[in-house]
Amino acid sequence: MTIPARYRDVLLTESHGKITITRNLDGGLLIYPRFEWESRRKIIMELPSNSRGLQRLLLGNAQDVDIDGSGRVLIAPELRDIAGIVKDVVLVGMGQKFELWAADKFAEQQITDLASIDLSQLDSFSL
Repeated sequence: MTIPARYRDVLLTESHGKITITRNLDGGLLIYPRFEWESRRKIIMELPSNSRGLQRLLLGNAQDVDIDGSGRVLIAPELRDIAGIVKDVVLVGMGQKFELWAADKFAEQQITDLASIDLSQLDSFSL
């Protein structure tokens, strides 16, 4: 996958092109700049023993990847399978991380997300 230029430049500068990819519990993948993942990894490792399943899902599927000279990253086949990625993808900036989705699954998730928003709970929120 080619990282869009607007994100690639920041990732190359701030994390020297080093990222970590793991599964997202919603069905896609999570992509973190390596330094950001390291702080998250420590938090995940400190979870209580009854969170072993979550630790296995997040830590056990995490893969360190480097952005190549052409701005591309290789998504491991097992991660592509988890996310249902065959061809078209959507990369979503989420602040300190990215979500990577199969395009069709992302479209479905958008419908679910829109249906689940309770505007009455957002009275003080404004864009």
